[in-house]
Amino acid sequence: MGKEIQILEDVTVRFAGDSGDGMQLTGSQFTNTTAIFGNDLSTLPDYPAEIRAPAGTLYGVSGFQLHFGSTEIKSPGDSPDVLIAMNPAALKVNLKDLKSNAIIIVNTNAFDQKNLKLAQYEVNPLEDDSLKGYTVIPVALTQLTANALEGTQLSNKEIGRSKNFFALGLMYWLYNRPIEATLAWIDDKFKNKPEILEGNKKALLAGYYYGENTELFTTRYQVEPAKLEKGFYRNVSGNEAVAIGMVAAAIKANLPLFLGSYPITPASEILHELSRYKSYGVKTFQAEDEIGAICASIGASFAGSLALTTTSGPGLALKTEAIGLAVITELPLVIVNVQRGGPSTGLPTKTEQADLLQSMFGRNGEAPVVVLAASTPADCFEMAYEASRIALKFMIPVILLTDGYLANGSEPWKIPATDQLKDISVPFRTEKEGFYPYLRDENLSRPWAIPGTPGLEHRIGGLEKANIYGTVSYDPDNHEVMCKLRTEKISKVVNDIPDLEVTGDEDAELLVVGWGGTYGSIADAVNRVRKQGHKVAQAHFKYLNPFPKNAGEVLKRYKKVLVPELNLGQLSHLIRSEFLIEVEQLNKIKGLPFKAVEVEKKIIETLGGKNV
Repeated sequence: MGKEIQILEDVTVRFAGDSGDGMQLTGSQFTNTTAIFGNDLSTLPDYPAEIRAPAGTLYGVSGFQLHFGSTEIKSPGDSPDVLIAMNPAALKVNLKDLKSNAIIIVNTNAFDQKNLKLAQYEVNPLEDDSLKGYTVIPVALTQLTANALEGTQLSNKEIGRSKNFFALGLMYWLYNRPIEATLAWIDDKFKNKPEILEGNKKALLAGYYYGENTELFTTRYQVEPAKLEKGFYRNVSGNEAVAIGMVAAAIKANLPLFLGSYPITPASEILHELSRYKSYGVKTFQAEDEIGAICASIGASFAGSLALTTTSGPGLALKTEAIGLAVITELPLVIVNVQRGGPSTGLPTKTEQADLLQSMFGRNGEAPVVVLAASTPADCFEMAYEASRIALKFMIPVILLTDGYLANGSEPWKIPATDQLKDISVPFRTEKEGFYPYLRDENLSRPWAIPGTPGLEHRIGGLEKANIYGTVSYDPDNHEVMCKLRTEKISKVVNDIPDLEVTGDEDAELLVVGWGGTYGSIADAVNRVRKQGHKVAQAHFKYLNPFPKNAGEVLKRYKKVLVPELNLGQLSHLIRSEFLIEVEQLNKIKGLPFKAVEVEKKIIETLGGKNV
């Protein structure tokens, strides 16, 4: 008997298991296939901090959440419709997040006494009433995978590790996804390991046909492709988008790209990604530490490269003095800070908007820099390109803030045509006549004269320079002039960036303001409350220093301003000090992005209504 097909507008799925169960790989493959199918989507990978936590423990659970649909998807979803739980710990950690009547597919083979004890279950939740209200589908994933791979050359351990492909095949069947892309990926990934290649393909197909043949499932689900703007798309994570954006900027600027970096979670993937672009003239340098990484990048900038350094919050702290060096030498430099939970080592695999104030003020002396923030994984491309443009045009360091959610999350990205990208070509100084290293143009930018240009020899370094001439100067009046010039140059950037845009109701009483990776959750929340009849508007800052020219006028237009942030109020602090207006705060520092419902409740509360 055929299975019923139910049409859905959107679905949120979460894969969860031990860090060694391949949940990130499984979620990534499901995501890539869903993108190829044509759905809009947003993802939220969630890693444990330990490289390999003890199997079966609560703090070792790894998860991957995917929200996909036939309409525009802005966030990775609030509560999963489906949970694939590979063991009791995965069930326990994620149960609180599920929708009522959510589907729970559990690997029954993992619910033995040992794993139940590790997950701190006194009784088996599959045998009592604790899962009442959910649709529980018991599947012996481990045993079914072993049956499918019987007779192969794989060891018992390798067979056990293949159960994620069985689960992936089952989910492909359940949501009517094509499996050809994953089969091709397996062929390429394991081409030098034929036994593993054969085993993974068998497990994937076994899972797919198990869904078709078992009586556990009476319904399949169909999510139609989304009506996306016409163009070429690829699925992209924030870290990938940063890397591609920097390569595009280097090509359009006709400069070699140099990355000086030291591995740090969650920024390391940018280093890995850029190392693949050697044929585009990209040079990647893994330094011995954060200080060496940024100093090498400053040297590359002096030598005429588009220079980049990447890090996270603790690394940004170590780079502080060298950022000041880039400020005083007035060399272009892009600093990407993929924020994570702090302080100190903090929550290395979790997201947080922790470093806005550090980026604004965390340097000795008067050392202003431009600060930008990406709002979505795909927007990381645009903002990396924009950071490069501003750095090159104004001869300044630019900090680009992303975060762990943006870095590891993904969404469809419409690949722009090269002629759509702004011209950022660089006029190196070559004329000897009338050259001084600190002459300035209309933007207060000094000339970029690379070493080896005859007659343009000049001194750089951390000591204060004489205005125009560039010699070392201890003159107090000159120091004040140079500090003011460097500050004024940052201020001039305001004339080169777009105004702050406002969406929503023109006659709104409340403006919801965000920055960085909170965009999607805020947008979903604002849309929900507007559908309920409330008058609400939204504005999102991507330019944080300087603020857009119209920012003060926009903020003062509304009776109430609400600022959701994944910190204790850093943008709120800046708005109060810059524009002298009071704001309502919504703050969360749990290492996780906002759920749209959390913002929705605060909006209703701020408007004086009841929480929904």
